[in-house]
Amino acid sequence: MVTSRHETAHRIFQERPALLVPTFRLLGVSLPEDSLVEVLTPDATELKPIERRLDSVLRLTPRDGGPPVMLAVEAQSRRDQDKAASWAYYLSFLTAQNNCASLLVVVCQDKDTAEWAAGPFHLGPDDWKPLTVRPLVLGPGNVPMIVDPEEAAEDLAMATFAAMTHSKSPDITVILDALARALGTADSESLNYYSELMESGLGNTPARQTWRKLMKNGSYFPGRGTLVEETFLKGKAEGQARSVLRLLEMRGIPVTETQRARLAACTDPEVLDTWLERAFRVTDADQLFADEPGAAART
Repeated sequence: MVTSRHETAHRIFQERPALLVPTFRLLGVSLPEDSLVEVLTPDATELKPIERRLDSVLRLTPRDGGPPVMLAVEAQSRRDQDKAASWAYYLSFLTAQNNCASLLVVVCQDKDTAEWAAGPFHLGPDDWKPLTVRPLVLGPGNVPMIVDPEEAAEDLAMATFAAMTHSKSPDITVILDALARALGTADSESLNYYSELMESGLGNTPARQTWRKLMKNGSYFPGRGTLVEETFLKGKAEGQARSVLRLLEMRGIPVTETQRARLAACTDPEVLDTWLERAFRVTDADQLFADEPGAAART
């Protein structure tokens, strides 16, 4: 199952392509720094009854006219012996389809998975292996820990990616604190983006709870259950409830304390919208909750 934690591990390369050059430098691979970066469809399915989909596919086209390079970015959270064949297919597909060199980078957040993902993977019969897959791997072993707020502020994309990669490190609290302090000096767009990306990327871990205590900003990943989204939805619901009460007051319809508490306790925007529409025509506040079991008893 694809999770938000899985998604952020590769999505950051799509949304912040400037991260590509420094991370590939960690791998000892040079990418053209002045390139046009295109995000392509990750669908690698042919006319066969089997779906093949990469996490992220990027094409780097050097502005100086050099040959383009295809990059397949995969997030991997555990060992999976079936992956080698899929990775071989992806690389062959991208190379043949685009008639240019292709590279595969696998992003891991734990040492054991990273060591396994590095391969090499030799595919074929026991007495002859015609295919060898050699992924490039980014993981805790080669992505630096950034614990200095000033260093983090110099490259927020790298600092965020590094923090996600080291999410299982015993030093994660120090790492997150440095990133939070760096974001405190950033512009509002960067603050919102990286704080939300970081929370999604940490998944359901103790580190996420630490991060939630550090950051309170806007939402870039709706539907992920982040602290910012919860705060936003709570504020929206409170505003809707106030609108219902204000409308009833303007129409001279009395509202009991129990009814006020009922309005304040609701966090469902659709229900509150329904109550707001009813507030224009009801003659008694009790009629707002007419279709709810036990409504009369609660009022």
